Formats: sequence, C-alpha cells, structure tokens
Amino acid sequence: MSAVYALYSDPQSAQAAVDQLRAAGVADREITVISSEPFESHDFGSRDKATWMFWIAGAGGAVGLAFAYWLTQMTERAWPLPTGGMRIVATWPNLIIMFEVTMLFAVLSTVATLLVTATMPRRRPKLYDPAVSDGRILVGLDNPTAPLDALERALTVHGGQLKTLP
Repeated sequence: MSAVYALYSDPQSAQAAVDQLRAAGVADREITVISSEPFESHDFGSRDKATWMFWIAGAGGAVGLAFAYWLTQMTERAWPLPTGGMRIVATWPNLIIMFEVTMLFAVLSTVATLLVTATMPRRRPKLYDPAVSDGRILVGLDNPTAPLDALERALTVHGGQLKTLP
C-alpha cells in the first residue's frame, strides 16, 4: 500500500485526526493535510509556516548586486570611451543596471526556492482526492511505516472516510 488517508468535513475533526496520528507515533513531516481553504487557527494549518524564502531572496539580491557592480565596472573598463576628462566608470547611470540585475537575481532565487520547497517538479503525484475541491479536508500518510490498523483507528475515530491507495 502506498498511501492511506481520510476525508473530513470540518477542521476540528481533521485536527483531532492529526493529534491521533501524532499519538500513534507518526512524525509531523509524514502527515499530509490538504484543504481547499486555509485553517490558520488550527495547529495543522500553521505547522509548515516557517520558511527561509525571505533570506534566500535577500541573498540572491545581494549576489545580483555584486554581479551587476562587477559587470558594469568591467564593461566600462574593457571598452573605455573618451569622456572629456570625466571618469570612465559612471556610477549614477550604472545604478539603473545594478537595480535591474539585483531584482532579477532576487526574483530568480525566489522562484527557485518556491519550486524546491513546494516540490513542484515531481514525477509521482502527491496524495490527493477530488473531494478536497468540494470543501473536504484530507489527512493522510504517503508510504506509511506505522502499523496499518493503528493508522486506520486514528483516521476513523472522528468520522473520517478512510481510503487507501495501492
């Protein structure tokens, strides 16, 4: 069996099922909770809240700024134009290019982080049921390692409709 899950009609039942799975010895990272709307007031709605995306975007922007500074400096020094006694490297016009490259690197690092953390390019579809689109809440396990009877008890004790995938 590759997956076992249950569908719930209200978030209180889903939270109780998550608590029962934790009591059965299942780690939080193994429990999958999918809903069509956010339930931030419940524990299962905020367990994956922490992210490094802000810091990674900032680091990407800093790398982009350093690269843009190097690019504008080296380009102007590689092809020096006569400027009538002024400096070859003009900082104020270079700020436009530096800003654009900084934003480009920040956006690209943010998109890359999103793809990695959301595991978007995956070969196998994640655990899902079409009833989630109708307002149901899915609580389940993909490739469970705990005994199946304990998982079934934990998922059905609060009125969940149990389903398994081969």
